[in-house]
Amino acid sequence: MKIFVVGGAGYIGSICVELLLDEGHEVIVFDNLTEGHRRAVDERASFIGGDLARREEISRALQETKPEAVMHFAANALVGESMQNPSKYFRNNVAAGINLLDAMLEAGVRRIVFSSTCATFGPPERLPIDETLPQRPINPYGESKLIFEKILRWYDEIHGLRFVALRYFNAAGATEKFGEDHRTETHLIPNVLKVALGQKPQVEIYGTDYETPDGTCIRDYIHILDLSRAHILALGVEQSAFYNLGTGGGASVREVVDVCRTVTGKNIPVVEQPRRPGDPPRLIAASEKIKRELGWKPQFENLRAIIESAWRWHRKFPNGYGD
Repeated sequence: MKIFVVGGAGYIGSICVELLLDEGHEVIVFDNLTEGHRRAVDERASFIGGDLARREEISRALQETKPEAVMHFAANALVGESMQNPSKYFRNNVAAGINLLDAMLEAGVRRIVFSSTCATFGPPERLPIDETLPQRPINPYGESKLIFEKILRWYDEIHGLRFVALRYFNAAGATEKFGEDHRTETHLIPNVLKVALGQKPQVEIYGTDYETPDGTCIRDYIHILDLSRAHILALGVEQSAFYNLGTGGGASVREVVDVCRTVTGKNIPVVEQPRRPGDPPRLIAASEKIKRELGWKPQFENLRAIIESAWRWHRKFPNGYGD
């Protein structure tokens, strides 16, 4: 297929592009490079610099390339920032997304895979989080993704635009060529590995008195390759659908730090800090639906394997993409 990947220069998008190309698809990457990196775009892909906020740019790109499907990764995704600047999140994650959908309709493209988030659920009533739970986001980031999910449902009903929305928590790990390099890094694993590389003095643990076995928050980490494979499987779905993605397990902050120490062989100092407001003790996603309906099966359910892949990439590219 010819696949148009919006946000294909970012962390998740770049690795999804790599796998699409490995499977023989033709790929066009569309990205404004405010969060992504030009060096993160696989050299086998075509690249178009452009911004979803400028409707004419995405319209022109889709008209010229005529893809069979779109994958949409372009979004702002910092929860804390969304609480300080909600306008940015609703403009970029909702309004710009509408530009994309309207441009798709104009170009006759009727299939989209949307990178959503389990943050649409807010604090869950039970764990693991499956698709039947009510969605009550507690920050503008999660709200913006939920709004776009609802917009997709109406575009399907009214325009016949088929979509799959994939919801997940913590993407982690790397391939040999592409990895995690955010300009503002908030994710735990890369920040711990920066300490191992000597780029940061210590790791902060926010909250050690949660009702978990070791007192620190538990999160669901999913390998970026497993996540990318789910997006590619979603291209073949005939009816619009929502799927949650996770390993069904989860690891605490202390467990992540301990595994990073083992993998790197480095002493990683820890500084304990008070809880951050709004951090639930435990967040784990259920994946039974996508396993049952699409045959998805994670290959990397072991935290050590995820961290080993990330460590190889960070050692090879200690300064990330360097732009």
